[in-house]
Formats: sequence, C-alpha cells, structure tokens
Amino acid sequence: MSTLDDFRLETRDWLKQNCPPSMQTRMVSGEDLGGGRKRMGTKPDAYVWLERMAEKGWTAPTWPKAYGGADLVKDEFLVLLEELQAINARPPLGGMGMTMIGPTLLEYGTDDQKQRHLPAIARGEIAWCQGYSEPGAGSDLASLQTKAEDKGDFYLVNGSKIWTSGAMHADWMFCLVRTDPQAPKHEGISFLLFSMDSPGVTIKPILLLNGHSPFCQTFFDNVEVPKIDLVHKVNQGWTVAKRLLQHERSGLASLASADTAGPLQRIKPSVSLAELAKHYSNTKENANKIDDAVLRDEIIRNEMLKKAYTLTQARTVAESEINTPGAATSIFKYVEAGYVKEQLEIQNRIRGTQAFGWEGDMFTEEEISMCRLNLEAKSISIAGGSNEIQLNIIAKRVLGLPD
Repeated sequence: MSTLDDFRLETRDWLKQNCPPSMQTRMVSGEDLGGGRKRMGTKPDAYVWLERMAEKGWTAPTWPKAYGGADLVKDEFLVLLEELQAINARPPLGGMGMTMIGPTLLEYGTDDQKQRHLPAIARGEIAWCQGYSEPGAGSDLASLQTKAEDKGDFYLVNGSKIWTSGAMHADWMFCLVRTDPQAPKHEGISFLLFSMDSPGVTIKPILLLNGHSPFCQTFFDNVEVPKIDLVHKVNQGWTVAKRLLQHERSGLASLASADTAGPLQRIKPSVSLAELAKHYSNTKENANKIDDAVLRDEIIRNEMLKKAYTLTQARTVAESEINTPGAATSIFKYVEAGYVKEQLEIQNRIRGTQAFGWEGDMFTEEEISMCRLNLEAKSISIAGGSNEIQLNIIAKRVLGLPD
C-alpha cells in the first residue's frame, strides 16, 4: 500500500473519530466561524471542531507547520478535501484571514509578519476585514485616495473605506493606501495591516435592503501604523492587492466543506432544487410543478453547471504548483456569480408567491430568509470585482487578447 493510501486511511479514521455529527450537516446562518471573538458562532460543536482541526493543522493544511498549518503536499491536500467532502464536513474556519490575507502573507509577508499573524489566523483567534473600496473608488480601485504619510517609524493614515464587510466584527484590517500621490495611480499605492482598535478608526454599519448590515463605512483620522506592518514594498501594494483578489475569487477554500460549490452557497436552499420543487408541488398554487418540463430542464442545467464548476476547481488545484492559480480565478468568480443568480431565479419560480415573504405567519423561516438573501445576492456580480472587470482580466490575462 502506498504512503498516500496510508494517509487516506489515517485521515478517514481521524475524521470519523473527531468530526462531530452536527458538523456533518449544511451550514446555517450564524453557525459559521470567521475568527476572533467579536462575533461568536451559535453552535458549540463548531468550536470543538475548530479546536481539533487547528491542533491537527488542518484549518490551513498546506501552510507550513511553523505558521499553524500541516505542511501537506498537493496530493495529501486533495485526499483531505475528498475525505472531508465524503462526510459532508463543514469548514472549521472561514473568514478573510483564511481565504485572503493568510495566503497573501505567505507569499509577500516578512518572517515577522508571518509569525505574528498566521498562527493566530489558523487558530481562529483573529478576524480580518478588507480596506479596498472607497466612495470614489469601486471597480476603478486604483483611484483610491486614502493617504498614508511617512512619519519616520510609522505611517499616518487618513481617509475612508466603504463596503467594508464585517468591519464591526474584525480585529485587524488589510488596507490599500496612497503613499505617493504624484506617481501614476497604480504605482503610488501601498499595502498596510493595522488593528481595528487603533486610535482614530471609526466604524459605521450600512443598512441594506435585506434589513441587515454586513457592510460598513470605515473612517481613518490620523491612524498610526508602524512600518513593520507594511506588506511587500512601499508603492508596490498594487501587486499584493491583485494577488489577494485572486485568492478571494478562486473559491478554493470552499472545497474543503460540504458546500463545495463556493462561498456564495449559503444562498442555497436547505434541500436540492429538485427536492424543493417536489415539496412545493404539494401546494395548491404550485401543483405538479415538478412535472413542468421547462423547470426540470432548468434545474438539471443549473446542477450540471455547478458540478462542472466544482470539478474544475478541483482539477485546477491538482494541476497547480501553488494553491491558488493566477488570472484564471476570474473565470471562477464570473461563472459562480452567473449560476448562483440563475439558481435564485429558479428558486423563485419553484416557490411562487412564497418566494417574496418579508415577514408574517404565512411564510416559513426559510422562505423569509431566502427572500432577504435573494435581495442581497443581486450584488454578487459586482462584489469582489464586477463581471465586466472579470471579463477584461480573462480577455487580457487568460486569452492574451490585445488591450
């Protein structure tokens, strides 16, 4: 028996003994863990699962052991993913620390930055947020104006960021700032890290159409950032920022969970589309909906696209020399946004008028939740880089078309 076969059997046995049964079910809103202690998960078993996986180094399995990982090689990582998916295991830890800044620091961080931040991320002790977009710099991110002045041992940061996801729960922020206002806009940007408890940081939640406030506007008034928290080189932050976005868009972190089709899949119903159609076929309004040939075709096509997407992610990991590919991550982002939006429209047709329940006893808790998520999800083809931006990247960086 090969060493890889031994690893598979050992992994399977360990998961059988250590993964709580409640962690082998679909994730429910509020039960996920994103790190830190400002927003606690609602399920105690989630913390048991996190502690066990972190001790094993499997919250960040390909990271070096010195930084809280398990130093798994590619083939071992793929085996671990397969065994986690086989038992529908939930991810032990999510958040921007795991999926974005952690992998980026592995490539661009100093030894000191890696030692200070990565083990804490892998253990789920610190939650992170992203300081990219500004009121006047969204898709054209390089137009950002938040400035950082060199004050010797530190930078003095002034400005604001908007759509700062989870800022009210975050312990630290990774932030793009302008350090040379005279340089061409892509060349005068630097990448800083700082604590959200720093004097001068103010957070104001933004209430959305769905009634929630996952986003914030964040203000910086003379925030002092030590130079040891400059990532890479001064005025070369755009290089770091682009790489971080590739990690975000890849969705590869989601492969190690039961929700294998990407981070947007909390939008899914609690059952498959086919099961959902069967359920609503029992109502007077939607009688025999499961027999609708057009609807059945739409469900099958959407499920096929989702499966192809997941297989392509897995194949990309298998073929890549590093965990996250390059510009091809824009393909993942573009395709996922499209099929998730399509899935939501199919859900609406299945549910009929029950898809539009904001509140009231005539709607179930899931129907109300899905109605609000449907409203929130209209932004998925914009967030993380709009579809138009992704198509430009694919045209230039993947297909090699001229500017």
